Amino acid sequence: MEGDLPGPDGCHCIQCRKQSGHYFVSTDVPRAALTIQGQEYVRWFQSSEKVRRGFCGVCGSSLFWDPIGRDWTGIAMGAFDTPTNTRLAVHVHTAEKGDYYDIVDDVPQFSTVPPQPH
Repeated sequence: MEGDLPGPDGCHCIQCRKQSGHYFVSTDVPRAALTIQGQEYVRWFQSSEKVRRGFCGVCGSSLFWDPIGRDWTGIAMGAFDTPTNTRLAVHVHTAEKGDYYDIVDDVPQFSTVPPQPH
């Protein structure tokens, strides 16, 4: 990825929690700005009609949350090898969060996804 990373979001939806083992934190970047080294190892799983998830076919690590028909891809924050110089920007789908943890930071929370600017 070239340039600064946008602040990541923490998704607490049931599907993200099941896929990642906890809530899933990713940063959304334009597809045009994304270069994948080792692309031949990325495997894709169509997790719903609207989204596919990318993971490493060698080690199984979660890498991407890729919405169909959008011009951006969510990159898992754990996939970066270097410091990201970001801070969590928002919690989404908090209405579906697990009962085994509390969200105790001051980051904005949304029970679904916040409205997108027009």
